[in-house]
This record gives sequence, structure tokens and C-alpha cells, in this order.
Amino acid sequence: MCGIVGVWQLDGRAVNPVAAEAMRDELVHRGPDDAGLWTEGSLSLGHRRLSIIDLSEAGRMPMASPDGEIRAVFNGEVYNFQALRSELKAEGHQFWSESDSEVVLRAYEEWGVECFDRFNGMFAVAIWDARDERMVLARDVAGQKPLYYAYRPGEWLLFASTLAP
Repeated sequence: MCGIVGVWQLDGRAVNPVAAEAMRDELVHRGPDDAGLWTEGSLSLGHRRLSIIDLSEAGRMPMASPDGEIRAVFNGEVYNFQALRSELKAEGHQFWSESDSEVVLRAYEEWGVECFDRFNGMFAVAIWDARDERMVLARDVAGQKPLYYAYRPGEWLLFASTLAP
């Protein structure tokens, strides 16, 4: 189990990094092994990690594509990630970790939102795509991994894998 959180200030205001860190740390019970946070301008992605697959630093999140244009936080497991990894390697993708999280990131790079149709597993993911200036939130079809969000048009989008107590 891991935890993901995020803030996107749609009105362009800067995210308060202290508030983003506090949001992330509300999920310590979901991921006591590690914590990651990326905040830049009006965006913030946070992650609490329970290390299961790829315990190395390479498996830390938020993860970024090599060009930094795509960032992701992920909770769950993609059972067929090894097969997808092989397919992506054949397409020229290089991997620096052994994690299914990186496969999710690379799959989005290759196939866009259609990548979710290829995943066999339970997951909740948030992907910031700077190329299109869009946030993609997705979860498994059965909803085994929850993903909650609050949205105020023109102002903000907040999301988390757990509601605060």
C-alpha cells in the first residue's frame, strides 16, 4: 500500500510547499518507508511509499520522464508490468528501475491514456503531462485502489488516495 496526493492551482497561484508536504504526510500510515514531493509553481505531487517492488532509490516517486515533461505518482500493482516492460523496451524505452511504477510512466509516454486499457492490476495514478498541460487521474476498473478528488472549476484540483480522518 502507498499513498498519493496532489494539488493543481488552476488559477495559477503557487502551491504552498509546506501545505503540500503536510497533505502528503497525512498518508504516512499508507507508506512508512519513504516520502517524495515535487512542487513547481501551481503544481504539487506527493507520495508515501511502502517499498515492495524495487526497494532502491530508483523506485522513488514522484517519477519523471527523462525530459521532465511527464511526472507521476502511483499506488498499487500492475501484475503484467514485466510483459509491458518488454514491449516498451522493444519500442526503444530505457528503464532505470525495476518498478512497475516506471512501467506506468513509460506506458503513458508511449500510448497516452490508452495505456490504462493494457494494465492488469489494482492501481490509482496521477500523471502530470506538461506537454498538454493536463492532469490525468486514473484507477483500476474495480476501484480496488481508491482515488478521491475535489475540484473547483477555474480554481483548484485536489486529490488523494485516502480522505483525511
